[in-house]
Amino acid sequence: MNPVTEDRAPEPLTEYAHRLTRRLRAFDRRHPLLWDAHITGFWVTAALIDYAGGGWRHNAHTLDVPGWLLLTLSLGLSVPLLWRRTHPRAVLAAMALFALVNAWTGAALQAALLQLAVVFHVALRRPLRDLWWATALVMAPVLVSVARHGEGTWDQQVGSQLMSITVAALIGITVRTRRNYTEALEDRARRLETERDQQARLATATERARIAREMHDIIGHNLSVITGLADGGRYAAAKSPERAAQALDAIATTSRQALTELRRLLDVMREEEQNGDLVGADLTPQPGLTDLDQLLDVVRSAGLPVHTTTHGRPTLPPGRQLTVYRVIQEALTNTLKHAGPGATAEIELSYEDKGAVTVTITDTGNGCRTDGPSRDGRGLPGMRERTALYGGTLEAGPRPHPEQGWRVRLHLPEETPQ
Repeated sequence: MNPVTEDRAPEPLTEYAHRLTRRLRAFDRRHPLLWDAHITGFWVTAALIDYAGGGWRHNAHTLDVPGWLLLTLSLGLSVPLLWRRTHPRAVLAAMALFALVNAWTGAALQAALLQLAVVFHVALRRPLRDLWWATALVMAPVLVSVARHGEGTWDQQVGSQLMSITVAALIGITVRTRRNYTEALEDRARRLETERDQQARLATATERARIAREMHDIIGHNLSVITGLADGGRYAAAKSPERAAQALDAIATTSRQALTELRRLLDVMREEEQNGDLVGADLTPQPGLTDLDQLLDVVRSAGLPVHTTTHGRPTLPPGRQLTVYRVIQEALTNTLKHAGPGATAEIELSYEDKGAVTVTITDTGNGCRTDGPSRDGRGLPGMRERTALYGGTLEAGPRPHPEQGWRVRLHLPEETPQ
């Protein structure tokens, strides 16, 4: 067994006490009246025993107090405890009346000390400023007793009672502080749990959006290529069967590549689901700059001539490589869809230090473009979201007059040290 675990393990007696305390508190929350009735019954019984057994005579200032009055005082100083938790101020006021009569007659019943229990509940449940008038109510019978019967000195009687009130109030304040602290911890735990669930839902939504972008990039690009190849093969079938056969081969190759990428994406998702951690899935392996030549070959086979120019050496991490790859893929896909016949494309990549890169994709198409801000698909928004992850900028729009075509420019700044 781990020695650290042994050191931190609670003692059996302590654990038993904590478990018993939790059970008592849970029972009290479920049956508050039953618990109050038991406590009140105990003190009522003690007060009646003091009255019936004559124990009150040992402390009384006078012994000629009527029996009915002693019984009334005993009940009046104990029965109100039943409502001490729900109405502590009213209970203390009611007991103070009986305590004044108790002091004036000289009976000096010990049940008057039960007022301290109510002072405890005033400190526990009411604003602390209520302790001032509570102290006055409890001290009043002591002053009456000293003034009327004159036993003991003022400082002894008043000082002793003030000390008792102070102890009861301090115990109530201590329990109240601990209870508030425990409630604050529980509330914080609930808020943290709620925040965790919210973060999990947000992360799940973000992950779904990223998966949707990946699906769009894979399916949209490859279907555009397949459509272009199929159209070209249909026109070439009558005049050049060899070109038609080449188009069919390219369609088969492109389809297999699309299926491979989709399987790879779905396999990673399946593995993350089995591990219980779909949120934050890395979705690797993903295409990078090493796959760029293969992408361009597929686009060229679909009938779009593409020329590339590279400046510098690529030193990008996988995440930035995927962003560059998907932006180029999306731009070429839109060119295949909208540029029209006879269009060409040019890609310029400029690699800088610390992961900075600038990519410009232009075409010479003259077709009607719909990949601008009004487009309702996921292409351009997906590209912007990818770019925003690295604090970059993405510009997409027509080339300046008199040039024709479309221009997409991506810039990722240097990586920020973590």
